Amino acid sequence: MAEPVRTIAVLVANPALSSILSMVLASIPSFRVRPFESELALITYMRLAPVDVVVIDFDSASARADRVSRDLRADESIPQHDYQVIALASVVSPETKSLCIASGIDEVIVKPMSPKYLLERVQSRLARRAASRSGNRQARPLPGRRPDFSQYGNVIPLWTRERPLPTH
Repeated sequence: MAEPVRTIAVLVANPALSSILSMVLASIPSFRVRPFESELALITYMRLAPVDVVVIDFDSASARADRVSRDLRADESIPQHDYQVIALASVVSPETKSLCIASGIDEVIVKPMSPKYLLERVQSRLARRAASRSGNRQARPLPGRRPDFSQYGNVIPLWTRERPLPTH
């Protein structure tokens, strides 16, 4: 069975960064990547076609991530509202955190980051959404992929129930 095609919308401040991120995301055959230059173009597209993940930037003066996310979530003319929002930020301050929570941003990635890391996060978000739709709490990692430790924050558990604590 073929994977369904997922649409990823990219709206970042720097055209070069947008091009690089779009190229890396498009390396997955089941991803349809749509880069946008303005918030208006993104909103217009989302009114016409469903989007699964939106990648937006806090460093854009004209289209800050919190404002774009708030506008997207509030727009009644967008038919599909079960998309994920990933924001890119240079600095994550307490103010940034509160803006993210208030505007409905699902995840923040601190720049500079590897475009491959963004790809992993998008795949994880889509897998988590698919698992929640099917009733599973958490999707099992696919063979050959690293497990998703984002649920633990910056802490990666070294000892689990499968692997007992050392006795020394």
